[in-house]
Amino acid sequence: MHIENCQSLEEVRRYIDGLDDQIVELIAARNGYVKQAANFKHSIEEIKANERLEAVMDRVRMRAMEFGVSPNLLTTLYKIMINEMVEAEISEFRNAKSL
Repeated sequence: MHIENCQSLEEVRRYIDGLDDQIVELIAARNGYVKQAANFKHSIEEIKANERLEAVMDRVRMRAMEFGVSPNLLTTLYKIMINEMVEAEISEFRNAKSL
């Protein structure tokens, strides 16, 4: 990962805005895959997949430490994101089953 050495606050903000755009795009892509996963699951319990959640959180903690970011920050963000995406996946699952 390369961080530019900025010469002004405006330049810093341009880079941050660009990163925010990428983050939103990546979260949207992740959400799309989560919704697709509903097609391969057979129950709401399988969607909630506590073992998978623990594995994802462990991986996120490790990656955070590798990049010098607070693991607590990222696990908090991921908990919120995953909880919302699980609800979306459950909705997809229920909609698919009602067809």
